[in-house]
Amino acid sequence: MESTYKIIWTDEALTNLADIIDYLEHRWTEREIKNFAKLLDRQLNMIQTNPELFPTSPTSNRLRKTVLSKQTTIYYLLDNDEIRIVTLFDNRQNHKRLNNK
Repeated sequence: MESTYKIIWTDEALTNLADIIDYLEHRWTEREIKNFAKLLDRQLNMIQTNPELFPTSPTSNRLRKTVLSKQTTIYYLLDNDEIRIVTLFDNRQNHKRLNNK
């Protein structure tokens, strides 16, 4: 039987997602927005079914990361039967900002 974990979004991750969607709505077509949504959904399904598939972050052994696109990395925590999406990080930012999260 396949194990599925519950995904919980932090306020920060929801804000990041809203910012990404806002950016896409103003600069890209509906098609690109749908492609982003499919990509995100696929990645979340992989995380949900096998959360240990992706490597731990160099900043913390508890924090895991997966590259969603060349611009965005998903950082998440595995806590018993829950997956907490911590942030959708813009890879163009200074990675030192991750230490503050």
